[in-house]
Amino acid sequence: MIRLLKAEDPVADVLDAGTTMRFLTAYFAITGQDKTLTGTPRMQERPIGILVDALRALGADIGYLQNDGFPPIVTRGFEPTETNQIAIQGDVSSQYISALLMVAPIIPGGLILELTGPVSSRPYIEMTLQQMEHFGVKAQADWTTNTITVPATPYVPRDYAVESDWSGASYWFSTVALADDAEIELLGLKEKSLQGDSAIVDIMRPLGVASTFSERGVRLTKVPAKESLSWDFTHCPDLAQTVAVCCAVKGIPLTLTGIESLKIKETDRIAALQAELQKIGAELVEVETNHQYVVRQLPSHAAQSVPSIHTYEDHRMAMAFAPVAMQRPVVIEDPGVVAKSYPSFWEDFAKVAGVTQLEA
Repeated sequence: MIRLLKAEDPVADVLDAGTTMRFLTAYFAITGQDKTLTGTPRMQERPIGILVDALRALGADIGYLQNDGFPPIVTRGFEPTETNQIAIQGDVSSQYISALLMVAPIIPGGLILELTGPVSSRPYIEMTLQQMEHFGVKAQADWTTNTITVPATPYVPRDYAVESDWSGASYWFSTVALADDAEIELLGLKEKSLQGDSAIVDIMRPLGVASTFSERGVRLTKVPAKESLSWDFTHCPDLAQTVAVCCAVKGIPLTLTGIESLKIKETDRIAALQAELQKIGAELVEVETNHQYVVRQLPSHAAQSVPSIHTYEDHRMAMAFAPVAMQRPVVIEDPGVVAKSYPSFWEDFAKVAGVTQLEA
């Protein structure tokens, strides 16, 4: 994101960063820049049509260079229309919504954004609104009608301390849960966090991890685990892989809902979990009603003696399966994928789990 915001090149290659693709599509479009946005082959399979349609309704000139609804795309300018109220699906990706909200203050007349259908990942939307308010833009969210009104207001530069990443922290919760004995302190995390993935505190308590907050961050310690867990991941889908793997290893039956969006992430994470969990003696099965999934153990002979986990060019697949090493040897293929969100992960993991040998 930083690299592309600084660059003056006509082509913006986001590589595999979906957030960057969506946020910069809105930014380049509404600021009238001539840019081509592209990425990896997988990025070119990730849909962006909902966001493009919304931006076009506001006056953005955006074209598809290969397949309609998918990158690569080109932004060619912005001519404001008389439209200042648009509707967008609330259950596909909160990143589309955040992208529109962040550019809304520079649209003449501002924006009224109606979220249709169920609203997933709402904490990320609320986090976006609070960040905007910190920088001088006060939006009004009516969650009874799922309507957000953003005035045309200039942003004001101000200092801000960025909190540590709760998504990255989740892997250490899983590590503690799977260790025979462990205590880990994570620095820079807030007890009253706006990040949706801070829900890992409540999710992991039944899996045997207690959290104690201080001014420095949070300390993780082991406590007795419960016999089963059910969780709705609608507002924290990026935690699903971590929790699924943890429950699979611990032999704790898990029921998951709200994970439909995992199919359009860096990979189809549901299919990836279904393939890789079998290597550690578990399965992810869809239940016919209510879009539920369950993680349950297979007969002990089904597990591989030393499972080799394919990561599907997905950073979260690598880090979600890494804590398996607390119980048994495991091979993580293409470990370098963690560079997307946590470049020092393997260095940190080696401090906790002992010897870690990396191969390209």
